[in-house]
Amino acid sequence: MKTIIVSGAIANRHLYGGAAWGRLEWILGFKELGFDVYFVEQIARQTCVDAAGEPTPFAESENRAYFEKIMRQFDLEKNAALIYDNGTEFHGLKKSELLEIAREAELLMNISGHLTFEPLLARVRRKIYLDVDPGYTQFWHASGNHNARLAGHDFYFTIGANIGTPDCMIPTCGLPWRRTRPPVTLKNWQETVRPSLDRFTTIASWRGAYGTIELGEKQFGPKAHAFRKFYELPKRMPGCQFELALDIHSADGKDSTALRQHGWHIVDPRTVAADARAFQSYVRNSGAEFSVAQPIYVETGSGWFSQRTAEYLASGRPTLVQDTGLDRHLPTGEGLVTFTNFNEAVDGAEKIRSNYAHHSRAARSLAEEYFDSDKVLGDFLAEISEI
Repeated sequence: MKTIIVSGAIANRHLYGGAAWGRLEWILGFKELGFDVYFVEQIARQTCVDAAGEPTPFAESENRAYFEKIMRQFDLEKNAALIYDNGTEFHGLKKSELLEIAREAELLMNISGHLTFEPLLARVRRKIYLDVDPGYTQFWHASGNHNARLAGHDFYFTIGANIGTPDCMIPTCGLPWRRTRPPVTLKNWQETVRPSLDRFTTIASWRGAYGTIELGEKQFGPKAHAFRKFYELPKRMPGCQFELALDIHSADGKDSTALRQHGWHIVDPRTVAADARAFQSYVRNSGAEFSVAQPIYVETGSGWFSQRTAEYLASGRPTLVQDTGLDRHLPTGEGLVTFTNFNEAVDGAEKIRSNYAHHSRAARSLAEEYFDSDKVLGDFLAEISEI
């Protein structure tokens, strides 16, 4: 049996179930294809916190406990390692075991260049960089910001479907970017039927994990800038609830107040979607998704598509999402409905509500056709083997 190593941030983003799924889909998807899959994550000393968010020793940290919980939920405990402080301590697999696995591995899937532990990297024959933040990754690299961690990989893949095309302003940085889609392990997202649309939901961060990006005189700000344009949406859709599982800081109190005043229902994602199973339950108990995208994904024409949205679709939940140039690669209008402005969002919401059963079926069909992990990862591996 061939071995694949997947690396990315789960413990580093504890209490964010969606982030866990963004890594799990690759791990579980490769397992479905018959690979022996290992997950490796690094965590820095300063990232380890207690339940109150205060610095704490690694062994007592919420991060390590969260890592253990996620690995246990998916029967991955024997195939996982959490590397602390660049190798001063290993939780799960031992260092010697990891190095032997790396020596035998077919490839390393390094999500966002997370893994930097050189003794392991040096032993893997083929290293693949997976870009899940198109625009941020390339602009960082082009500006000399080392957060992108692009160096030292053999292949470069992105979910920015338009990178390298004339209609996308994101620089390639001289790298041969290959495109892939966010995979979904369909057996983990069984379709469930709802009789009617009761609420649109999404799980989001008001400002996102990254700061403003500048390109010449142009700035790409946080998601908050885009979302403010849609404050009035609930008032235009009486009888339909709009709910946000929203990570929003107390310093943004004016925004959270404005959202509520305009009819948005806000819940805490660290309560309703804190781990992978809770996130999954929240998506499947929703009626449909409404979501805006980070301005950098939209204004660059990146073709970005959300892992979360793919999982809504797989659950048979229609999605109403901001267009990022994705309609050049995916069919839209049924199940997956896009908008570019407020009026299009209103029309799209009404379209889904007025023919909900049809859009629900279309959502699942679209997921089966375009996001099934067997297909996505099969194509991914075939492309590598042809190089």
